[in-house]
Amino acid sequence: MGFPETFKALSDPVRREILVMLRAGKLSAGEIASAFDISGATISYHLSQLKKAELVTESKYKNFIYYELNASVFEEIMLWVSQFGGKDNEK
Repeated sequence: MGFPETFKALSDPVRREILVMLRAGKLSAGEIASAFDISGATISYHLSQLKKAELVTESKYKNFIYYELNASVFEEIMLWVSQFGGKDNEK
């Protein structure tokens, strides 16, 4: 995972909304798709981009694929961003 992929994934409003939805917990691709008025193929593309950036993980159960947030990547982003927090963070 690199920051370019992460920030590219975060640049799209649909992908950001998917991440917000996943804050509540694991969701199936169908549950995610039902929240949007776009094609299943488009949702699949967005989920693929989030997986490529390692912002979400997927797991399979029976005939369903479930997605959930990858907290470790968000922690890494927050650590990186925190270095720009002002004079209190200077060493």
